[in-house]
Amino acid sequence: MPHRPIRILAVDDIRENLVALEAALDQTGVELVTASSGFEALELLLRQDFALALLDVQMPDMDGFELAELMRGAERTRGVPIIFLTAIATDERRKFRGFEAGAVDYLLKPIDITVLNSKVAVFVELARQRREIAFQRDELGAALGRLRAHGDNSPLAVLEIDSNLRIVGWYRSAERTLGYTAAEVLGVPLAEAPFLPPNGGRAAFLAGMGELLQGGDRRAMQEHRYRRADGVLREGEWYCSSLAGTGPIQSGGRPGSVMVEMLDITERRRAEDTQRLLIGELNHRVKNTLATVQAIASQGFRHARSHKEFQDAFTGRLQALSRAHSMLSATTWESAGLRRLIADHVAIGAVSEDRLLLDGPDVDLPPELALRFSLVFHELATNAHKYGALSNAFGTVSLVWTCMGDVLAMEWTERGGPVVAPPERRGFGSTLIEHSMAADGARIVSDFAPEGVRWSMTLPLSPIEAAPVEPSVRPPAPKPAPAAALPPMRILVVEDEPLVAMEIIAQIEDGGGIAIGPATSCEHALALIRDADPDLALLDGNLNGERIDRVADALAARETPFAFLSGYDREHLPQDHAERPMLNKPFVAADVRAMLLQLAETVRIPVR
Repeated sequence: MPHRPIRILAVDDIRENLVALEAALDQTGVELVTASSGFEALELLLRQDFALALLDVQMPDMDGFELAELMRGAERTRGVPIIFLTAIATDERRKFRGFEAGAVDYLLKPIDITVLNSKVAVFVELARQRREIAFQRDELGAALGRLRAHGDNSPLAVLEIDSNLRIVGWYRSAERTLGYTAAEVLGVPLAEAPFLPPNGGRAAFLAGMGELLQGGDRRAMQEHRYRRADGVLREGEWYCSSLAGTGPIQSGGRPGSVMVEMLDITERRRAEDTQRLLIGELNHRVKNTLATVQAIASQGFRHARSHKEFQDAFTGRLQALSRAHSMLSATTWESAGLRRLIADHVAIGAVSEDRLLLDGPDVDLPPELALRFSLVFHELATNAHKYGALSNAFGTVSLVWTCMGDVLAMEWTERGGPVVAPPERRGFGSTLIEHSMAADGARIVSDFAPEGVRWSMTLPLSPIEAAPVEPSVRPPAPKPAPAAALPPMRILVVEDEPLVAMEIIAQIEDGGGIAIGPATSCEHALALIRDADPDLALLDGNLNGERIDRVADALAARETPFAFLSGYDREHLPQDHAERPMLNKPFVAADVRAMLLQLAETVRIPVR
């Protein structure tokens, strides 16, 4: 302890001499410990620390010279200064023996008290300084130990680089994170560090470290890849703190160094990429849903006989979509049970439970098919209430289905209603049924038999597309819209949302163009490009999770102008085609027409 008294050992076989020394050496912070023999002195020296030993030369059994020689022979007492005290006149030979035994001084009795106190004070001060240095050394050692322990225990990989860009500090945290031991990297030039891949920014990292050491105390954060000892490449954030050198160490200067703490951000980067992807997908899904609602409104208004009819039909269709969305959300958008979808419609009174006959196993429908089936079931039930078996008090509806592998076969059969006649005009409900399900490669057939309507549907539970032998081409509408008309060009529609595709096709046909499609997968689109040779194309940004890049590349290779009409932002679209025109969903019909006219001008076909 720094405030502990400084001990001085006095050894003399005459008690009066010891008492005199105690009186003479009455210094603050000094404790005089006495011994009357050499053996007693040795015992005290082994138990306590002393700043100085005052030894009488003439003592029985063991004189002062012998005690001094024993002290010099022991590690613990070798450094204790010795002053010999003697009442016998000495010659130079005896003094030489005393100094040879380790004495620092030789005083004759009677002793001058002033001289003795002055000499003792020097050794006391030296002892205090040694004690303070030892205390500071211990404190510094403890601080360095704590720093080392924190570096070893840090969740960041901690290392130190000197002014020559060599690794001079390697903590256990670095070994734990990077996998290399201190023996493998200490002293290695940073340019040869095994954890810095040559093609992963090593040159930039070295340049950054060099800049940090160019004068001044600096801080910086860099992002570089690193290679673990097992060869795996990962991403890291390197937090660097530099101390500039202040001159050579021999002149009291401080060498420059950089302390580096590296945080592994591989998982964070993956999470950020996933978050961006999810946000993009959410944005796409919301915009697609809005575009679907827009198409339902637009197509419903086209076919409605009155505002009341439109309002009722539009509200019912939105409710059908909403219920399916709620069910899919409860299963984290993975699937929806067919029976639950039907039971949901029954629960709100779309079909009376006692007039609906169900027969078939429970089947999990993928999200897109579940949404479309919900709309189709709503349309079937609505038509049955208006014109079919549910329009009276006796009719019944049976829905029977079987599942063979990935194909779901369904039959909707009405019995007991009014006599059925084929409709004179095709309403939006029938069109929605046929087109919304057919977009998945399904086969849908309607039979308006007198005894009751029958719908037969074959629905793949996973996308199954085959290249068509005959491309699906629609003739131009007989009456173009009053707005600027399109030239009679063949326009490919690539869109996996059936209702949105119906609205785009309606805009093309209303403008006088020829619609091809819709293509609902990349393979389907590539087949139509090959077989139908379209003049223009409108591409969705994503087809049931499949990127559109291949289709865009094929159109570009044929120099076919195209534009994107997507729920994604531009950064989620093919980067090689970033200059292409783009419209976000939901779209305005006039903007679709304007985009097509803009594309038509690039193929030099005159606009009528």
